[in-house]
Amino acid sequence: MADAPFPHLLSPLDLGFVRLRNRVLMGSMHTGLEDRRGDFPKLAAYFAERAAGGVGLIVTGGFAPSVSGWLKPFAGKLTRRGEVSRHRQVTAAAHAHDARICLQLLHAGRYAYHPLSVSASALKAPISPFRPRALSARGIGRQIEAFARSAQLAREAGYDGVELMGSEGYLLNQFTVARTNRRDDRWGGSVDNRMRFAVEIVRRVREACGPDFIVIYRLSLLDLVEDGNDWPAIVAQARAVEAAGATIINTGIGWHEARVPTIATQVPRAAFAGITARLKPEVSVPLVATNRINMPAVAESILASGQADMVSMARPLLADPEWVAKAASGRAHAINTCIACNQACLDHVFQNRRASCLVNPRACHETELAYVRTATPRRIAVVGAGPAGLACATVAAGRGHAVTLFEAAADIGGQFNLARKIPGKEEFDETLRYFRNRLDETGVELRLGTHATPGLLADHDAVVLATGVVPRPLILEGADHPSVVAYDELLRGSVVAGPRVAIIGAGGIGFDVAAFLVQQGPSPSLDPARWMVEWGVDPDSSTPGGLRPAVPGPPAREVWLLQRSPGRPGARLGRTTGWIHRATLRAKGVHMLGGVEYRRIDDAGLHVVVDGVQRVLEVDHVVVCAGQESRRELATLLRGRCPEVHVIGGAGLAAELDAKRAIDEGSRLAARL
Repeated sequence: MADAPFPHLLSPLDLGFVRLRNRVLMGSMHTGLEDRRGDFPKLAAYFAERAAGGVGLIVTGGFAPSVSGWLKPFAGKLTRRGEVSRHRQVTAAAHAHDARICLQLLHAGRYAYHPLSVSASALKAPISPFRPRALSARGIGRQIEAFARSAQLAREAGYDGVELMGSEGYLLNQFTVARTNRRDDRWGGSVDNRMRFAVEIVRRVREACGPDFIVIYRLSLLDLVEDGNDWPAIVAQARAVEAAGATIINTGIGWHEARVPTIATQVPRAAFAGITARLKPEVSVPLVATNRINMPAVAESILASGQADMVSMARPLLADPEWVAKAASGRAHAINTCIACNQACLDHVFQNRRASCLVNPRACHETELAYVRTATPRRIAVVGAGPAGLACATVAAGRGHAVTLFEAAADIGGQFNLARKIPGKEEFDETLRYFRNRLDETGVELRLGTHATPGLLADHDAVVLATGVVPRPLILEGADHPSVVAYDELLRGSVVAGPRVAIIGAGGIGFDVAAFLVQQGPSPSLDPARWMVEWGVDPDSSTPGGLRPAVPGPPAREVWLLQRSPGRPGARLGRTTGWIHRATLRAKGVHMLGGVEYRRIDDAGLHVVVDGVQRVLEVDHVVVCAGQESRRELATLLRGRCPEVHVIGGAGLAAELDAKRAIDEGSRLAARL
């Protein structure tokens, strides 16, 4: 059955001098391909797939207008004519598929990771080791000219416009707020003076590039930092950049140093669209809503209700380059949905690695990972319908192989069926919906409730074992005590934990189990209003920065999260999301202890030694999250009975549960079979 149409989402947007074919803006996201000349063909291929998939307007990752604006040494920039030719590969790729494309001009300011950084004032950012130099009045003038010059070069390169990055705490945003602008000259002090720098850049870019050039201004509508702007200041800035020549105002939410998450999976869908809607009566240019808009129905609702004129999505188009085309053809159910995990996109970028996508390993690797139709179809058996097996089976079948997928359980999903029980990880349901659809589309023969045996597998040309992991048993005196439970038993509902619980193991699974145990009632991720109360967000921006005291809900249980290794629990969690998990548990009163020596478990509870002091944690249950072991006994049984056996995912390496690695391994193997 076809999905409902999305008339507002798919309607054109006339900007006067150019017409966008729909209301989807592919938001800016740094991929790592912007920084080297040799990677521009890959960058062009990446944008080409999204343009072919129907996106109306693309915004590139950030390019610096000057060397001082680099995000890091030798990062992407557009400052001289010799750099124009490489950009023409990108614009030609987008235009070949009838999409429009804008270059984002981003000056890092004090967020720069190099000693040449500059800002409004000499105030070091908490996320960079370098203290910036305060720009002089002459230096400010040079930066304004640099933006105008870069915009001219962008036009020469074939871009339809530029986006001026005025949010997320970068240089323009640093000038606009009292937090980072301590100047007492004409560029600081009053609201009008603080926004003068940004407004002058818009004006000079418009003068330099003419009336038929898109100028998007990314405006911070909610800074989420102390001493940020309040609503009157935000409205004044919006009106000023419109008057200076902005074509579109795009929404920016939060700074990189904010204590509030803005794009992680714990954030409710379209949580900030109402803030964009508040600006609608104040300006006449089109407004773009952004952050956690990942499915067409969500986008359509925003547009149909008049909250915005366009929607911006970056990571959802990493996950599925055909997102728009699928929505337009009534196949929204076939979209590979972004789950906002950040594991392969933002985490990679902050580690100086190329971005990709957990659910789509081809993202940013389009020229290297191709799913080419096979000329020699084979009979392939895949054992295990977790993330690795699902990826391998569907990619192999999509290439033309005859694939049978064996799964001992009653449904597909493997460890994803546990992950989706965690508050804030409800999006994992979407990945399972996507794979169910792909199994049907590609013709995989799915055999649920079937334990694969050597006899069942012997007549296949190749066997792929994606049999996953089992929890590692606890080796400790009292490990067989009735209070001891494995994490999978708890999450499946076989055991209901008592009011006091200790968790052994503070890796990713331990943190997830703790979040599961302390959650009282429905997840705040499903209720934007409640989520904002819990995190201390003032959507009206009646306070500077839009912050108010956080009021977390009461915990459902008292929980101790323990790790044997010394140091802070959770130190090895994701670069861009680990702090969110730690903050969530702190708000719920979870006791997080490192350097714990486990002694025994008995009727009195869990006996431990912490900092040389013996303690007894009087708990009702002890949940074991102490690692996993691979399930690969079938590989031994198949030795000599099957000509080709591959082992992938957790069956190959039982590290912390790693869906990113599992899906990547399964996809890449299937591309080679």
